[in-house]
Amino acid sequence: MTETGVRAADRLAAERAMLDRTSTAERVAWVLRQRITEGVYEPGERLSEGPIVDDLDVSRNTVREAFRLLSHERLLVHELNRGVFVRRLTAADVTDLYRLRRLVECAAVRQAAGSSPDGLAALREAVHAAERAAAEGRWEDVGTANMGFHRAVVALAGSERLDQMMRQTLAELRLVFLAMRNPRAFHEPYLARNREILGRLTEGDAEGAARLLEGYLAEAERQLVEAHS
Repeated sequence: MTETGVRAADRLAAERAMLDRTSTAERVAWVLRQRITEGVYEPGERLSEGPIVDDLDVSRNTVREAFRLLSHERLLVHELNRGVFVRRLTAADVTDLYRLRRLVECAAVRQAAGSSPDGLAALREAVHAAERAAAEGRWEDVGTANMGFHRAVVALAGSERLDQMMRQTLAELRLVFLAMRNPRAFHEPYLARNREILGRLTEGDAEGAARLLEGYLAEAERQLVEAHS
């Protein structure tokens, strides 16, 4: 089995184990959301009930309910007589997502002054994961690790509701990032920026980290709006 096949098998085993604990539509939606976040499903891709039923060993009604939940989250769209598809986002969607990110992420960083070393551990691990993936030329994995960094940024706020909102936002962002046909050119410049933000937070300079993050998000938004236009 190839390395990609091993990773897919490991992911499927983990997904089934999670569903064994609570086999509900919400849990299936969680799995499908993760697949979107990890780039397993691409924008415009049609999702068939059958393979998901077989993969996760759940009923068709459960899968349909999960589709409905993800449609409410703007990740999937139902087209009459055609089926369920992963959404394609527009430039307006990008602008709206980045407006939300600036409000939430920069506020989370600003209130992180004095965070304990443990509070920054998830940020540090995300930085290391992205750098390892870059060294091995795994640029889609760099994008996944980068999203982990931003999820950890929001986690600094200590809010379960914000964490949940960020998971949905990151799934939409994966759809946005897939418009960038050269993932290395897009993700590589942000490796150093993530490490610099982490460094500022480690030094206790939350305001400096927030200013860096604001500039970072503005630049990313500009690139993505151009790609979606």
